[in-house]
Amino acid sequence: MSTFTAPKGTYDLLPPSSATFLAIREAIAAPARRAGYGYIETPVFEDVKLFSRGVGESTDIVTKEMYNLTTRGGDELALRPEGTASVLRAALQANLHKQGNLPVKLWYSGNYYRYERAQKGRYRQFSQVGAEAIGAEDPALDAELIILADDAFRALGLSNYSLLLNSLGDKQCRPVYRTALIEFLSGLDLDEDTRRRAEINPLRVLDDKRESVQAQLTDAPMLRDFLCEDCKAYDEKVRELLTLAGVSFTDDPKLVRGLDYYTRTTFEFVHNGLGAQSAIGGGGRYDGLSEMIGGPALPSVGWALGVDRTYLALEAEGIALDLPAATSVYAVALGEAAKDLLFAKVVELRRAGVSTDLAFGVKSIKNAMKSADRSGARFALIAGDRDLAEGVVQLKDMESGEQTPVSLEALVTTLKEKQL
Repeated sequence: MSTFTAPKGTYDLLPPSSATFLAIREAIAAPARRAGYGYIETPVFEDVKLFSRGVGESTDIVTKEMYNLTTRGGDELALRPEGTASVLRAALQANLHKQGNLPVKLWYSGNYYRYERAQKGRYRQFSQVGAEAIGAEDPALDAELIILADDAFRALGLSNYSLLLNSLGDKQCRPVYRTALIEFLSGLDLDEDTRRRAEINPLRVLDDKRESVQAQLTDAPMLRDFLCEDCKAYDEKVRELLTLAGVSFTDDPKLVRGLDYYTRTTFEFVHNGLGAQSAIGGGGRYDGLSEMIGGPALPSVGWALGVDRTYLALEAEGIALDLPAATSVYAVALGEAAKDLLFAKVVELRRAGVSTDLAFGVKSIKNAMKSADRSGARFALIAGDRDLAEGVVQLKDMESGEQTPVSLEALVTTLKEKQL
C-alpha cells in the first residue's frame, strides 16, 4: 500500500463518481453556453495583489485563506481563491472590452484553493463553474445570470434549494449606510479582529457566522433602508424579471457574501439538505472591480456554482443522474488469433463513435464475461476459431442474454443501427 495520501482538505475524483462530476459541470455550463457565453481559462496562480485589491483586504479569503508563494525571482503569487478577479484581469489584458460587443460574456470551469478548516462540503481545493458578463449595467443581465444558474440546478433535478437575494447599493448610497453601520457596531461587544474588519469594511461583520456576533446584530441598520432611488428601481426590476421567469426568491437583508467587490444585486443559492455548508453557488454585481485592479469603469455581474457542493446536494436529495454507460460494447476473444481480429474491430468501432472495450490479459471465458458484465456494456462481442472460419462474431445482448452471429463486414453497421 502506498504511504502517500491526498493532502488534507482534498480528495481524488475516481470512477464512477467522477462521471457524475463531469455531468454536473456540463449541466451547469450548458445554460450559459446557450446564452452566448464563451469559454475562458486562466492560470491557477496570479499576482497576489490581484486578489488583495479585488477580493478585499478585510476578507477572510485574503487575510487567512490564500495560498501565497514567492518565486525564485521574488514575485509574490497566490493560488486563485476565486474566479472573477482572474477572469476580469484576463479580459482586460486581452482588451476584450474594446472589441465593440458589450457585455463580454464568459464562462469558466476549474479548481480553486483556500486554506480552510477541512470538513465535508468545505475543501482546500474545490471545483466551480462560473459565468461573468462584463461591461454592461442592466437589471436584465443580472436576472439573466440568476435564471441561468436556476436553470442549471433544475436541469440536474434539484428542488430542495432556495435563492437568497439582496441589494448592496452603490457608491452613491452605500457610504451613508456605512456611516450608520459603523456607529451601530461601535456600541457592540466585538473582539479586536472583528473591530479591525469593521473599520475596513463594516458590511463584512453582517456576514459573520458566529452566534455571539449574530445575536448582537438583531437591530442593525439594514442597507435596504438606505438605498437611493436608482438602486431601489434597479433592485425592483431584477425582482420583477425573476418573477416573470418563474424563479422564486427570498429577501435576505443581511446577505453580503464573502467578497468586497459586490455592488447592488447580490444573491446566493442555498440547499436545505447540506447543514452548515449550505451554499451551492452565488454571485452578484461588481461594478467597481475593474477600476480596483487598474482597468476602466466596466460594470459587470457574475456567479460561481460549486461542483462539489452540487454533488452533495444531489446525494442529499437521493438523485442519481441518468448517465450513459462508459462502455457500450465489450469484446471477448477466445484465443490469440481471435484477439488480433477483435482488436482491429474494437479500433474500427471506436473510430465509428461506438464506446468499445476489450478483455485484456489472459482471462478465461468465464472471467472475461464477468468483466463484460461489470463494464455495463449493452453488448458483448465473442469470437473463437470457429467464428473466424465462418467470418462472423457472436453478438450477445447483455440484458436479454440473446446471442446471434453477425458477419464481420456488417458488424460496425449493425451496432451503429442499434444507436450505440
